[in-house]
Amino acid sequence: MEFIILVIFLVALILLYFKVANHYNIIDKPNERSSHTEVTLRGGGILFWFASLLYFVQHIQTNYYFFTGITLVSLVSFWDDIQSLSNKIRIATHFLSISLIFYDLGIFETLPIFGIIAAYILSIGLINAYNFMDGINGITGLYTIIVMGSLVYVNESGYRFTDSGFIYYAIVACVVFLFFNYRKKAKCFAGDVGSIAIAFWVIYLVLQLILCTHSLVWLLFLAVYGVDAICTILHRMYLKQNIFEAHRLHLYQVMSNEYKMPHRLVAAVYAFVQLLVCLIVICLYQKISDLGLFTILIIPLLLLYSFKFYVLRSKTTP
Repeated sequence: MEFIILVIFLVALILLYFKVANHYNIIDKPNERSSHTEVTLRGGGILFWFASLLYFVQHIQTNYYFFTGITLVSLVSFWDDIQSLSNKIRIATHFLSISLIFYDLGIFETLPIFGIIAAYILSIGLINAYNFMDGINGITGLYTIIVMGSLVYVNESGYRFTDSGFIYYAIVACVVFLFFNYRKKAKCFAGDVGSIAIAFWVIYLVLQLILCTHSLVWLLFLAVYGVDAICTILHRMYLKQNIFEAHRLHLYQVMSNEYKMPHRLVAAVYAFVQLLVCLIVICLYQKISDLGLFTILIIPLLLLYSFKFYVLRSKTTP
């Protein structure tokens, strides 16, 4: 019953947001770098913040650092959806919000200084990677459901690191969002507010699991996005491009724009590949070393990513 009520609340909230976005012209206009071709409402991912709010009011004594952090990144990201902000403001907000959850999780007391610096780089990098990857219908919602579903399974199978309801609230929000986004013509896009808010939620949970098990192997729950984002950044640096400007060099963009694959199919492929990775991690965790798991999973993903160079070459070769 709790989740049925949650669905009703979230549907009502997003329908109300549609009216607000229409009134204030909060839209995403396609340009030469976009993977979509029609004007669409932006910021539908504000639903993720509302889901965190609904959970927070029921668990106010235990989640205030997380909720303060997700509120900060959501507020700044929503502002950025309406009127572009400088990278300095966004990164500073991400740094402050990540500091809140680091304090909440006791990272400042448990890690050495170099570990803390690495954790900052990793966390802020993953937030921005999630944002970079949010470019076609359904990709953020489907991918997040796979990640959150995997975290639920681990949480309920002997490595309890958080309240399962906390994860289910994010999953329900993704399902509601996908109802309006996973379409040939989406009713709305997540916007920065959506992709960054849900990324913050995911990172908080993954950090909890890492601290609980003392293993970094759970970072592989984000391996598909991670490999694509890092390799694309390296590719753009090789091309001497500004990595903060919009582009069409992610593998999903190449598949959609150059190979003309339907957006929903590309999103499903990303989710399916990440599902396979998660299943392998869950099945082989503690049966082989963490380094072994990283090796046998990252190398195939790198090979899969290299497929885009074949596509790009075939498109430019006469």
